[in-house]
Formats: sequence, structure tokens, C-alpha cells
Amino acid sequence: MSILFKNADILSVKDGRFEYLQCAYLGVEGKVIDYIGTEAPVKEYSEVKEMSGKMLIPGLVNSHGHTAMNLLRGLGSSLDLQQWLAIMWPIEDRMRDEDCANGMNMAILEMLASGTTSFCDMYMSPGHTQACIGESGMKANLTRVMMGGFKDTDYRLFSNRLEALEFVRQYDNAYDGRLRADWSMHAEYTIDAEVARKWAEETTGLGGRFHVHISETRKEHEDCIKRYGMTPAAWMEETGFFKIPTYAAHCVWCTEEDLQILSSHQVSVVHNPSSNMKLGSGFAPIPRMLELGINVALGTDGAASNNNLNMFEEMHLAAIIHNGYVNDPVAMKAETVLKMATINGAALQQRLDTGSLEVGKKADIVAVNLDAPHMKPNLDPLALLVYSAQASDVTMTMVDGRILYEGGEYLTLDKERIIREFEDSLRYLYR
Repeated sequence: MSILFKNADILSVKDGRFEYLQCAYLGVEGKVIDYIGTEAPVKEYSEVKEMSGKMLIPGLVNSHGHTAMNLLRGLGSSLDLQQWLAIMWPIEDRMRDEDCANGMNMAILEMLASGTTSFCDMYMSPGHTQACIGESGMKANLTRVMMGGFKDTDYRLFSNRLEALEFVRQYDNAYDGRLRADWSMHAEYTIDAEVARKWAEETTGLGGRFHVHISETRKEHEDCIKRYGMTPAAWMEETGFFKIPTYAAHCVWCTEEDLQILSSHQVSVVHNPSSNMKLGSGFAPIPRMLELGINVALGTDGAASNNNLNMFEEMHLAAIIHNGYVNDPVAMKAETVLKMATINGAALQQRLDTGSLEVGKKADIVAVNLDAPHMKPNLDPLALLVYSAQASDVTMTMVDGRILYEGGEYLTLDKERIIREFEDSLRYLYR
């Protein structure tokens, strides 16, 4: 199957920088982009799509979230993180495997309609939610979150450990590589120290990727210092993590010394501005991270702390809050933020064949409508995407050369069934 998009504006990449082409052509052969240019290609394609008034951009990568927490959307508003968790955890304890799958399916509907082509998820029941990735056609790095334990926990028989090991063994690189199975740990403060030490030794020995929360709040950060005499980042290093590629969510209260630790171990950081602002967690030192060369990606966090999965909103906030906080209007340029939502997220997921529109890369493509009143005039395409574009401007989402969403229609998913099953889960959880 081959598709040619014609008369499109295209945000491609040349020599590591975004390049904007007007009234151009983009060809897809199978799963891969095989042509980008302002002249019509000589090759004939089996399907030609007229894209006048549309901008083709790389698919967005939501690098941190808990997708099935859309089942808890709206709970715990106006609470700090610790109070918020006290509301969340009792309901999460009631969640069945099917509830997690129903939540993820609904989240996928939301993400596809807003231009997300790949996401990272830290949650429960990945052995069941993995089927959502297979059915939808999306890409995802899923984990079975590791947490809990006590001093007398039999590590070999610890259920979290066994579930995580089995999930990675069975599903890493499933669905032609669209699914990556990663390791994870919720955070320093939600796991027994000895269980964590053994988990670090085991996972780093097995290789792969690691997903964790670090220093999301001042309380978390300072309590760790009281417990261990070191910050969460230093504790992670001392405990034996960071020996495999790690991506750490939040890092709001990281010190300069922490940032040096993260930089030295090439830890990627996932910035979640909406969640951090809503929960009053603070301002992550993103500009300083970028100065140090840390790979910073962008995420929404869960819909219970955001309360949506809109990556356009995250780009907008990431661009403006730091400029205001450091009193520098160029601290976070539009190009920087767009890279966080695309190229940097793909690198974090170790998907180097996506994240940008280039010949030879996977056809993970989003079409954005340029005809809406708030999208005119288009004097600066990058600024238009970061400061003006809305999730509702997305008209098409393609993954691996396959259109999954177009014109309000889902081409791989039964929207009505997903909504019905989601509502069944709501009735069960809140009965």
C-alpha cells in the first residue's frame, strides 16, 4: 500500500533542524516515508490524498502517563499530591484487568484524535492492556509498575516482580515492534528499600529501559533526604539504577547536583507541566536541564491530574511557564518545545526510526488544519503549532503508514463499544 499526500505544508527535518515546505508532497510506501519534496514525485502511488490547507507534522509522543486513570478523571481536584493519592489509591485497588483495558482504550481514542502516535504508560495489568495497542495500531512503551513490599517480603515470589518479568518476556517488541515492554518503579517513597535494591540489580542485569518518578514534590524530595540522607536522584544512583536507559518523570525539585547525576547517566526527563501546575508541585528546572544536554521529553501524566491527554496543551504550557518563571522570553523556544514532543520523546522510547518527517523514517504523521480562524496568518509555523494550535485542529493521525484516525472517524477501533465498556467500568468502580 502506498499513499501520496499532495499540496500539503510539511514540517520536515533537514540537518537536524525543522524545515518548512509549502505546497509540497510526501510519499509513503508501506510503513515508511519514501519521498518529501516541493516537486511531484515521478513514482506513482496507489492512493493520492489532497492536503491543501493542512500541515503535516511528526506524530506527537506522550512520554509519561497512566492511561487508565481517565477512569478517575475529576477526582481529587484542588488537592496536593499526597492528599490526591489518598483519594486515588482506594479506587485503583478496586480496578480489575478489564477496567484497565477499558480505560486505556478510551485514552487511545483521546490521544489519536489529538495527534499522539506513541505513548509511555506506567500502570497495572499491562498483560491485558497490551491488546489495546495491538487493536488500535498505536505505538506504546508499557510497564508493569513496581511498588510496595516490606522488610520480610520474599523477593522471589513478590507478585509485582513476577508480573513485570512475565510481561517483558512475553510482549517486548510485540506487534511488529509497536509495543515496547519496559521496566518501572513508581518512586523511591512507594517501595521497600531492599526490594528496590534487588529490583535495580535484576533489571539492570536484564537490560532494556526503565521508567520512574523522581522528585515530583518538595515533600517527596525532602522526606527522602530525611530517610536516607540523600535526594531521590542520588538514592536512585546509589541503589543501583541508571545503568540502563532511564526516563524519569517530573524531576521538579531536583537540585543542581541531581541534574549532574541525571546528565552523567544520560537519564531522560519527562516534563509534565499541566500536572505539575494543577497539583501545585512547582516548576521543574527545564531550561537548566536543556543547558546540560539532558534529553527532555514531554508528557501529560494521567488524566486524573491533568485532566486531559492533550499534547498541544502541554507544548503551550511548557513554552510559556518557564519563560515567565525565569523572566526570559526565549528560555523555551517553540522549536525546543516541539522537539520535546516529538524527536526527544522518540529517542526516550528508543524509537530512532520515528519522531521526525524524513525519508526512510516510519510514517508516523499527523495532519493539522490550517483553515481555522485561530490558525491564520501562518507567519511562523513553529510558533503557530506551539502557541495557537488546538487538539481539535488534528484531522488525521497515521502510524506506520496506516491511517488510524481521520475526519473524526476511528478506522481501527469501535468507538461506541469502547465508550460502552468504559461506562461499564465506571458503574463498577463507583457503585
